[in-house]
Amino acid sequence: MTEAMDDALCGSRYSNIEEDLAVLGESFGLGEIQVCRFLPNGLMNGNWRLETAEGAFALKRIMDVPLPLARRNLAVLAELADAGVPVGRPLATSSGQTVAEVADRGYCLIPWLEGGHQPGTELTMEQAGDLGVLLGQIHRSLNGERTARLLPPPSEPPASPVTTPYAACAEADRFLAMIAALESPAAFDAEAAQALGGRKVLLDTYGSERPATEVAAGPVGWTHGDVQHRNVLWRDGKIAGVIDWDRIRVRPFGEEIARTATVQFGGEDGFLDLERTAAFVAGYRSVVSLPVPALADAVERLWWKRMSDYWQLVFHYDRDDHSCDHLFLPAERFLAWWTERREDVQEAFAAMP
Repeated sequence: MTEAMDDALCGSRYSNIEEDLAVLGESFGLGEIQVCRFLPNGLMNGNWRLETAEGAFALKRIMDVPLPLARRNLAVLAELADAGVPVGRPLATSSGQTVAEVADRGYCLIPWLEGGHQPGTELTMEQAGDLGVLLGQIHRSLNGERTARLLPPPSEPPASPVTTPYAACAEADRFLAMIAALESPAAFDAEAAQALGGRKVLLDTYGSERPATEVAAGPVGWTHGDVQHRNVLWRDGKIAGVIDWDRIRVRPFGEEIARTATVQFGGEDGFLDLERTAAFVAGYRSVVSLPVPALADAVERLWWKRMSDYWQLVFHYDRDDHSCDHLFLPAERFLAWWTERREDVQEAFAAMP
């Protein structure tokens, strides 16, 4: 390699990458790898930009899904590229595999898509609508004839579990006990304990308003699973690509719309941009006609899921993984904001094209 790799990619989590690159370069026929740059923005997998004699590529170490599922998802990606969805077509190894295995580690390679990430509140109203149109196109393509061989029609709607207030409070108490037992609590621990106390108050106040059933309303089908600003590339004001297709699975369409909007236009900022959310929903519904009651049900289910879930604390305390610590407190502020404005949020999701 003509440029040394950044020290960050040689940490314990990716200590094998330098030796793996020699094998991967040969497997994918890349020739000399001139530059390898670690990409720190990925939360679940390892990602690098490779510059080679054959061009620039995105290399991913697959850590978040089993390798057989990754192979299926990459095959879907190739079909979507043929259908005109803005995605990169995965490369195959000399043996025809889209996942290269080195020891027990799996990697995939996709041509580099030029573009940048834009936080939701930086999008214009037109761009917010374009994102909704894109999500509608993704849903239509994932559930179309081209992908039917890989993604058969869902036989029944998936269950939509509803955590009880008692179970959610018990989980909060579990984390509070872990924090109390720390010999030297850090600032994050004190902030988490305070937030957990506030969450228990919300659970006590609004627990009776949780969804009444575990059957979500509205149509279901194959979805991307994580359409948000980290996974959408923009170039010259237009969407240039959608990345990270690890979470393709059957969900209510309303669930993905609600999740995409709240992650894209809220969450980390502590509030939801209702105007951009409405533009996004209108864009989606210009492609896929989704009934307002289905969206309303999805929004309420997501609100309660946020109310009763502590995934960032699971990462921090149960897995000793602090990579998502920065997401916890903004999510708590967002939950409080949302809870006070549920009717306004529902109105934004009822926007018509």
